[in-house]
Amino acid sequence: MFLQQLRRLAFGKVTFAVFILTSSISVAFLPADADKGRRKVVHVLEDDTGAVIVQTAPGKVVTHRGGSITLPCRFHHEPENTDPARIRIKWTKVTDALQFQDVFVALGRQQRVFGSYKGRVFLEQAGPGDASVVIQNVTLEDYGRFECEVTNDMEDDTGFVNLDLEGVVFPYYPREGRYKLNYHQGEDACKQQDAILASHSQLHKAWLEGLDWCNAGWLEDGSVQYPISHPRDQCGRKENPAGVRNYGYRHKEDERYDAFCFTSKLNGKVYFLKRFKKVNYAEATKACVRDGSAAAKVGQLYAAWKFQLLDRCEAGWLEDGSVRYPVVNPRSRCGGSEPGVRHLGFPDKKFRLYGVYCFRGNKEEPAGGGETTTGLTDTLTRRKGGDGVPANVTTGI
Repeated sequence: MFLQQLRRLAFGKVTFAVFILTSSISVAFLPADADKGRRKVVHVLEDDTGAVIVQTAPGKVVTHRGGSITLPCRFHHEPENTDPARIRIKWTKVTDALQFQDVFVALGRQQRVFGSYKGRVFLEQAGPGDASVVIQNVTLEDYGRFECEVTNDMEDDTGFVNLDLEGVVFPYYPREGRYKLNYHQGEDACKQQDAILASHSQLHKAWLEGLDWCNAGWLEDGSVQYPISHPRDQCGRKENPAGVRNYGYRHKEDERYDAFCFTSKLNGKVYFLKRFKKVNYAEATKACVRDGSAAAKVGQLYAAWKFQLLDRCEAGWLEDGSVRYPVVNPRSRCGGSEPGVRHLGFPDKKFRLYGVYCFRGNKEEPAGGGETTTGLTDTLTRRKGGDGVPANVTTGI
């Protein structure tokens, strides 16, 4: 019945223009509705043919992991009396060049949400012409570029929204040593440390904030880069200017480097477990479990340093077997003059004794905007290969 209804939508040519309202305001410190009155002005002009031309305000929307965010998208169509039930709204995430992942689709009152977005994405429904969606409980994987498409019969138009996350970039290499990871191993290593491979824009921002690292690492686009704030002969010649050095796109299977990872605000808390004596790695992990927690991951310690302002001049075990400690306020006998997460390497797990950093997650709250799938078929969603499915300085290493 539903497909028959779609086939009958064949009268009148409709011209669409989708436009994006964007804001560079971070919602991390604003109440849920605070950004609605702060969106930039969008100017709508009309050309000689009567078709609508939309000029969108540039920018991006910004939130943090665990937050909620609106991806703004509005549309105007002619004729004005077009039946809203005939309009399809589709959101996809751009995962690679010409590759799209289905997120959400609606036709009239019928809606469907896909994959990991189920239970987290729903229409904002702020009035006629509003195709905005709300994403709740934002994850690291939500970072990136989304496409809003509005369609009636054979006419459609699209717009894009960039979703950015507040977070921190950190370099990572495993116990085996430096330059041991191909692209896929680097991707997995970041995930194991509660992070994702950083993008070039995230690494560039970290460099602007002071990140200086002399070892090249994988980024999410398959390129290999490294940030230099203080040029020196050991790191590509002292005469070369400061910046993000780029090796270009490398062979993802055969070539090996370190990784640059990105993480965001925690859904929990990292803390140094106070004990009367220092312990080896096995004893440290058991101590966290007895305390109702788990040994912290590297990404969790960086996020705690960045967002909790965790400052502790005591070295402690982490889940990957490395020993580190976070310094927000540099002081003598605490590993240097810059803030950062100090790294003491990967000591012998059995015989070396340290403290331990633990992580205790927040109790999960159910997300709103549950999934609705009443009668919407997969044939409506197949398109473009959619699969349906503090200063940042790391020192002392």
